[in-house]
Amino acid sequence: MRDIAAETGVSIATVSRVLNQQGNVAPQTRELVERAVERLGVRAPSPRGGSPKPVGGAVYVRCPYLLTDYFGLIVSSIAETLDRHDRQLVLNAGEATQHDAVLAKLPGQRDLAGGILILPPESSDELIHLRARRFPFVVVDPRTPLPRDIAAVSAAHFAGARQVTSHLVRLGHTRIGVIGGPSEWLASDARLGGHAAALADAGILPDPSLVRPIQPTTEHGYRAAAELLDLPERPTALVAFNDKAAVGALQAAADRGLAVPDDLSIAGFDDIDVSRATSPRLTTVRQPLREMGRMAVSLLIRLLSHHEVEALHVELATELVTRDSTGPARHPA
Repeated sequence: MRDIAAETGVSIATVSRVLNQQGNVAPQTRELVERAVERLGVRAPSPRGGSPKPVGGAVYVRCPYLLTDYFGLIVSSIAETLDRHDRQLVLNAGEATQHDAVLAKLPGQRDLAGGILILPPESSDELIHLRARRFPFVVVDPRTPLPRDIAAVSAAHFAGARQVTSHLVRLGHTRIGVIGGPSEWLASDARLGGHAAALADAGILPDPSLVRPIQPTTEHGYRAAAELLDLPERPTALVAFNDKAAVGALQAAADRGLAVPDDLSIAGFDDIDVSRATSPRLTTVRQPLREMGRMAVSLLIRLLSHHEVEALHVELATELVTRDSTGPARHPA
């Protein structure tokens, strides 16, 4: 409050009345103080006496992607859970919003209580700056490493990748191609680590020439699979970053006359609807997408209610789902 008073030239008592939304403040003075609060990133103090009350207001949900199966499931569960807590949702979605500079504006919006950011494209520094301005938020599936004091929910990427690669190794596959995610994503590193750990368990050295980082789409999955399958010594199995990339791999295999799983095993990640619509149906790793959304809301509500939260980084278990697209290794002649 001293900083705001010095910034605006008004008394500390006047600043206190504005922050606590009391009367007896001229409109021009109130506006002057509120602008200073927005610039300095200061939030109103908790009421004196007794436990702090939960903060009212809507929750800003940023998901700068198409709300299809993967992201749609997360956002839907967030919306349903917020509704149970009588919280309104302000949604910022769509690929066109990826480059919008929205985070810096959030602390100044008095109708917002907090936010949930899904795979945010912003840098770690921007998220740290938002945290420093005391705007409560939770990150779902962080793209980059975050400090321990920023709440985050993700799936167990390392464990999931280790499970699916171990499954392929047990089927006799030793030359396994990896259609990985973007090299700058935290999940990509974790899954590559899980894949390498499963190979190491079986005494197999990872082969960097069998790894193709891509944007996780069907088209890019097709291209990466085509490159791997056209190698002089092609892999006998492919693990894809997500089910969409695995669908592209199925198409690349079919175009080369390879039968799945007789000639080639293919596995995905996520267990979205498309994994059960392919022929053959995809072996994949199930991410608890709906639970990730529910957990993000739960964490945020606890932060808004000023409850003590010991575990700010929550990693939810994944599950291997074995279907028809993986089978015993058949090494090419």
